[in-house]
Amino acid sequence: MTTLPSTTLPATTLPPERWKPLALAHRDRARRWTAPHLLRRERREPHPVVDFLFEYYNLSPGQLERWHPGLGTGLLHAPTHAALGAYVTHEGVTTVDAQRLTSRAAGLRWTRALLAATLDRPARWGCFGLHEWAMVYRAEQPRHDLPLRLGRSGTDAVVESHPLGCTHVDAFRFFTPQAAPLNAQHLGREHQLDQEQPGCLHANMDLYRIAFRLLPFVESTVVLDAFELALEIRAVDMQASPYDVSAFGLEPIAIETPEGKAEYVRRQRAFADRAEPLRRTLLDHVDRLLAHPALDAPD
Repeated sequence: MTTLPSTTLPATTLPPERWKPLALAHRDRARRWTAPHLLRRERREPHPVVDFLFEYYNLSPGQLERWHPGLGTGLLHAPTHAALGAYVTHEGVTTVDAQRLTSRAAGLRWTRALLAATLDRPARWGCFGLHEWAMVYRAEQPRHDLPLRLGRSGTDAVVESHPLGCTHVDAFRFFTPQAAPLNAQHLGREHQLDQEQPGCLHANMDLYRIAFRLLPFVESTVVLDAFELALEIRAVDMQASPYDVSAFGLEPIAIETPEGKAEYVRRQRAFADRAEPLRRTLLDHVDRLLAHPALDAPD
């Protein structure tokens, strides 16, 4: 490690023998998920869990595999990073361009507000994953090309016999027109800061989106941490859905039964416990970015 006194250069610079093993380890960890996904895509074999992480969240496999050192850490002899638009090279040291933070300021402040509000809000445990059921309620065609475990009439009956209490804006926007009025509250983007809560599976999956949107200003490990948590949550999301996903090795969580509800809440609580430190880590990252001299950050 080399410490550089220049105000232009980063305080910490890693030589190739330090940063290349980090980049390779990150790539290999990511390829546990990206390589099978790319093979399935080539074979046109859909997967309702993994595909969601790459398609809905819109970070490509290549982007997930790429390691970033984060703002303030420079790399010696890093031509691949130097060729990326978000990096600058000075006196042979390549680092993230801090000036690019200025265009992110508004988004960072909104993200901070969302993370802080969610951390301060008590979790709710009574939704039982019915958002996926509401997305196919009285629909002529389900959103996914998968069989419905209880059939159309059975699926509709579950929705009609349970109160809908979804708090997640981006889940609610996919409710069918017939299901939306059944929710306890109509949700729009303007309600997100007031409604996001840490018991929601989708709010905890969305930590992945928050993490990768902080790239390249944060070290990439936090993105993979969020990705892997989101992957586990998505599996439970589909297990508790109206779809039959047994062909993918996923046993149903039958939330229409008391036993299924109890199992869903158990998983929900476990994910909330695991998401809390990740959410706090992301909040710390955002606070550090907002405090950077490149931004005229408010108090």
